[in-house]
Amino acid sequence: MERLFALIVTLTTALSYVNVKCLVLPVPAYTIESPQFKVIHLESDFEIRLYKEISWMSALVHGTSFRNSTKDGFHRLYQYLHGANLNSTQFFMTAPVLTSVITSSTSTHGSAYIVRYYMHPKYDDKTSPPPQPAAELNLQLDKWKSRCIAVRKFGGFAADDNVERERDGLVSSLGKHFPGNKYNYSIAQYNSSKHPTGRVNEVWIMDVSGFTTEGCPV
Repeated sequence: MERLFALIVTLTTALSYVNVKCLVLPVPAYTIESPQFKVIHLESDFEIRLYKEISWMSALVHGTSFRNSTKDGFHRLYQYLHGANLNSTQFFMTAPVLTSVITSSTSTHGSAYIVRYYMHPKYDDKTSPPPQPAAELNLQLDKWKSRCIAVRKFGGFAADDNVERERDGLVSSLGKHFPGNKYNYSIAQYNSSKHPTGRVNEVWIMDVSGFTTEGCPV
């Protein structure tokens, strides 16, 4: 009987220890999926990245404000992510949210903005295409071929008063290495608006055709 009691006490203590240990085990953090790239050229104020093929779900917005156009486009994408598609599929958030700014000197309606959500690589156009968005969202799937992109990082919130300044800084840096007019650009935002500190943003310029290095598509 004493041995049985001792065994019960031992088992109870062991189970209590396991329960305590289970409570303090770290929970694996959810990793946000982002496009894969390789840095092929590095300077103090910018870098050239080689990206593989990327698929984006995109929302075209005509507007005069980067901030408002990004907000409007992402609102449509947000609905798609939360089931406004033919399969009612819900998606995890990915990064970055990319806003491409297409300027025109002849347009009287301001700039065109394309707000993009990065699609996980498992959604392949041929074998496993992403579900079609609801028609009223007016979204389009864009597939980029492998390409080199010039990137400049900056912090804080991306807003109308700083995105063009960051674009100009990247254009100036690139001009020291190779010529070319680079007016169209994209702003990559990696953080939710709920994170006021430690924010990561990037300005991307896709026209780096004058930059030649091994592995960079012509």
